[in-house]
Amino acid sequence: MIGKLFGLARPLIHKLDAEQAHRLTIAALAAAPPLRPAADPPSLAVQAFGLRFANPVGLAAGFDKNAEAVDGALGLGFGFVEVGGVTPLPQPGNARPRVFRLPEDEAVINRYGLNSEGMEAVAARLQARRKKGGIVGVNLGANKDSADRSADYAVLAGRFAPLADFLTVNVSSPNTPGLRDLQAESALDDLIARTLEARDEAPAGGKPTPVLIKIAPDLSMPELDGMVAVARRRKVDGMIVSNTTIARPGSLRSASKAETGGLSGKPLFAASTRILAETFLRVERQFPLIGVGGIDSAETAFAKIRAGASLVQFYSAMVFKGPGLVGEVKRGLDMQVRKAGLPRLDALVGRDAEAIARGEMI
Repeated sequence: MIGKLFGLARPLIHKLDAEQAHRLTIAALAAAPPLRPAADPPSLAVQAFGLRFANPVGLAAGFDKNAEAVDGALGLGFGFVEVGGVTPLPQPGNARPRVFRLPEDEAVINRYGLNSEGMEAVAARLQARRKKGGIVGVNLGANKDSADRSADYAVLAGRFAPLADFLTVNVSSPNTPGLRDLQAESALDDLIARTLEARDEAPAGGKPTPVLIKIAPDLSMPELDGMVAVARRRKVDGMIVSNTTIARPGSLRSASKAETGGLSGKPLFAASTRILAETFLRVERQFPLIGVGGIDSAETAFAKIRAGASLVQFYSAMVFKGPGLVGEVKRGLDMQVRKAGLPRLDALVGRDAEAIARGEMI
């Protein structure tokens, strides 16, 4: 039903400026009573980061930046939701217009620049819904004018460890000048050490809140080697592969293709899936991965799992295909499990990672 409603509303939504349409969607999800999705089949259950996910399909960070519509998003059938990126202090982000649809390419370019209402506003919303359940992660970012960006991540980790089910260290946004420099091995090592220390000192109760690192798809293999080395040495709980890309594939056709910012959606699929496979091979199953980038169907979601993802996330594809995509992906993944004659989807994680890393099977 929700897919049909989107199909009817899409022409009107796409007449709006992309950011206006986004804000309208968030407001609608926040105001409407949350839906009650059907129970997920046992085949889709995933254990990762010490958490049990009813299904592996998550809403990527960037959609609900300020945790305004968490329960509405979970009601669409997502197995988990990641809010943010959140910065310690409020900041407006870059000047508008800063997000552009590429309809012929089923892609989006954004240069939001980590616009955020700030740590305290997001923390208050998460605290207010704490007893409602559902797995909710928080994507952590640094203020643009911060004198010590590593300290920003530590402050955020300490604040959100008691409120989130997992924390994501986002050092891969292309829209904050210099942020991706934190992906360098020495800088990342210091940042992760300080973040984990702040997490451990926070009164979270029970087990420490899992900490993940989100990386860019534009890394060289030596850069990836360094990031994985830090992740393994510091014993982080997982990695998210990947953020948006600054590359512009020659296949792009839409009028907005030359806009600066991070490209997401269908054109990101091949590059992000290949670096996911490369990451999986380097991690050697020391911790789980979340695959992001270009997922727009059950087939592309399954490719991420074969490349090494235990969980997947998407966001941009809903701009073009609507929220009904969540159920479509889950049904398709369940079908793949049954086709393989296996009890659970996680038995297929990384099955084709070597071939995908070589550039095959994408």
